[in-house]
Amino acid sequence: MSAVPRLLVVGGGNMGAALVGGLVDGGWDPGSICVVEIDPTKRESLSASLGVAVSAEIVAAEGAVVAVKPADVAAVSAVVAGSGTTRIVSIAAGVTLAALETAAPSARIVRAMPNTPALVGEGVTAISAGSACDEDDMAWAESVLSAVGVVVRVPESQMDAVTAVAGSGPGYLFLFAEAMLTAAIDEGLPPDVADALVRQLFRGAGVLLAGSSEPPAVLRERVTSPNGTTAAGLARFEAAGLRDIVAKAVRAAATRSREMGR
Repeated sequence: MSAVPRLLVVGGGNMGAALVGGLVDGGWDPGSICVVEIDPTKRESLSASLGVAVSAEIVAAEGAVVAVKPADVAAVSAVVAGSGTTRIVSIAAGVTLAALETAAPSARIVRAMPNTPALVGEGVTAISAGSACDEDDMAWAESVLSAVGVVVRVPESQMDAVTAVAGSGPGYLFLFAEAMLTAAIDEGLPPDVADALVRQLFRGAGVLLAGSSEPPAVLRERVTSPNGTTAAGLARFEAAGLRDIVAKAVRAAATRSREMGR
């Protein structure tokens, strides 16, 4: 490790480890990254699997990603800033820039909201600039977080909506996959066959959607023949008020995100 790490990642849990792995795979020198982790077993595992320096204590770095529990992020950010690190990205849900800047007034802070597909390099992360950030700070945050997927910029006023859609969204899709699996088995498919069908269905449809410039409505129309099987299934979804259910679910999640930020 160099005298001053290029990047400090505080928290060696799933998201922190995924980020470091993505950076190393993307060409970052493992010797330029230091992970701070209090669990000695995790420290040993991270050092062995990623080849980066691992510390039990926070050290000064050119920039830091704070990947700890929301309840701890303000206090940890204060320690990081106190070490002399001037750029901090927080990935804690519900912790506002105001709270972070109060805890670490000497640092330029970027608030980020990643989602769990980042664990496989397919995440989407929204970032919002703190009051002291300039374009270089945002570009730096993008360069780090793009190691695990797509990065978009939003004003902090939109972060609760981002959390409700992208942050919580994988949970909604997993619930839908769970329901599809149960329905497939109820229709007589063996569980292993149903499982394979549902997993590949979500993978294939996701790749198709991500790779298309067409809106989801057009893709839906193309697979829906008049009076066909898809039309019959979609009609039942519409009759049950699926769109309203989704809207209410997103609204509930956004409301909870706002509550967490107070």
